[in-house]
Amino acid sequence: MLRVIFLAALTGFTWASDVLDYTDDDFESKIGDHGLALVEFFAPWCGHCKRLAPEYEKAATQLKGIVPLAKVDCTANSNTCSKYGVNGYPTLKIFRDGEESGPYDGPRTADGIVSFLKKQAGPASVELKDEAALEKFISDQDASVVGFFADDKSTAQAEFLKAASALRDNYRFAHTNSEALLQSHGVDGEGVILFRPPRLNNKFEDNTVKYSEDKYSSAKIKRFIQDNIFGICPHMTQDNRDQMRGKDLLVAYYDVDYHRNPKGSNYWRNRVMKVAKSFLDQGKKLNFAVANKGAFRDDLSEFGLDEGSDVPLVAIRTSKGDKYVMTEEFSTDGKALQRFLEDYFDGKLKRYLKSEPIPENNDGPVKVVVAENFDSIVNDDSKDVLIEFYAPWCGHCKNLEPKFNELGEKLAGDPNVVIAKMDATANDVPSPYEVSGFPTLYFAPAGRKMSPKKYEGGREVSDFISYLKREASNPLVVEEETKKKKKKKDDDDKIEL
Repeated sequence: MLRVIFLAALTGFTWASDVLDYTDDDFESKIGDHGLALVEFFAPWCGHCKRLAPEYEKAATQLKGIVPLAKVDCTANSNTCSKYGVNGYPTLKIFRDGEESGPYDGPRTADGIVSFLKKQAGPASVELKDEAALEKFISDQDASVVGFFADDKSTAQAEFLKAASALRDNYRFAHTNSEALLQSHGVDGEGVILFRPPRLNNKFEDNTVKYSEDKYSSAKIKRFIQDNIFGICPHMTQDNRDQMRGKDLLVAYYDVDYHRNPKGSNYWRNRVMKVAKSFLDQGKKLNFAVANKGAFRDDLSEFGLDEGSDVPLVAIRTSKGDKYVMTEEFSTDGKALQRFLEDYFDGKLKRYLKSEPIPENNDGPVKVVVAENFDSIVNDDSKDVLIEFYAPWCGHCKNLEPKFNELGEKLAGDPNVVIAKMDATANDVPSPYEVSGFPTLYFAPAGRKMSPKKYEGGREVSDFISYLKREASNPLVVEEETKKKKKKKDDDDKIEL
């Protein structure tokens, strides 16, 4: 009997969520209760929404009492979703005082959402009154930027606050007018100090960096922060990766975990830093980072690296997209990394290309392009090339395939035009091509291979032929038209006889 009662009690139990659930009936009346709120517009059947749900719940719990997180089911509350222009799921928007402030473009992990919204909550720069408040502020896992000003009406403080407002999405800011704090940190009148996260403190660089310009301007303060925020070798995460990408960057991937194993995380990081500093001291230009290999499995796949390694896996990606992989095993004395970097700076390393094997037979109407033969086919300066970047699982690509094959057959007799395709999931797509969806088509004209044109036209065979007639470097030779002309000539000859 007791067992039945216990099971009944369990059945009636409802897990309490910290995410606010709004509907068409109460959204407008309740959203205005919050100075700042994040709202997810979702659909129950949406796979991306299901993946976001546990992270969103976790973030809501961590932010309870600071910034509320809400959600609206668009399948049941279409009026609200329509009003705010929701046309995809999940859509996340920031609201301030009941008004839509803009889209949320930050990370979609619990830690990332929490970090982002904490920076958005309250003022761009927190005022610090005493040493205890300062110590608490700079003990965060992210770097901290603090302005010290004797005069709260000074131009320097105004410029600092302007920089804080511009960069609040990415960095943490505080300021103080406490005379005691100015004295304890050696500031005479005014100053800005960047405090590195305590967990990343090391013997290779100072734990703090002071702004050294004579003049205080928002632009100079922003440049100071962006030049120094990460130091020699930061911890790259999913939340800050976009701030590091786009530069020449070396990353050492291993079991980085500053929550469970800070000592082990710093063991390998220090070895990377020691070698990195030796090259940076020589004036060599390269950025360095460490990252958790489990969180960056996609990166490892792109570099052809095996996650099972017990030592760091090292690779470089340049701002141009070129990739270099350290094939020698990482050694505790750092000498393997030293040799790898020497070869990199001396230009002796071969670029790593993720590529399928070059086809043994490539005589079909549509040429198969892989990374290893891209230059010989697509970048052949004597040919115009129309290339499709596809994914094997893409439905639109499968629908296009017979039409693309027909196009290739119609143009098989044209010596100046190549119709080609490349599996962009199995091969590196070179610069300057940009592929973010499938299929993506480009026209690479003869003699202008570094300026390909993205094809935005229709996807019928006639659309492609019309486009190529306009864009081709030479008159297009279409097999169907050639046959028609030949038949007409034969008919004329028969009439004459």
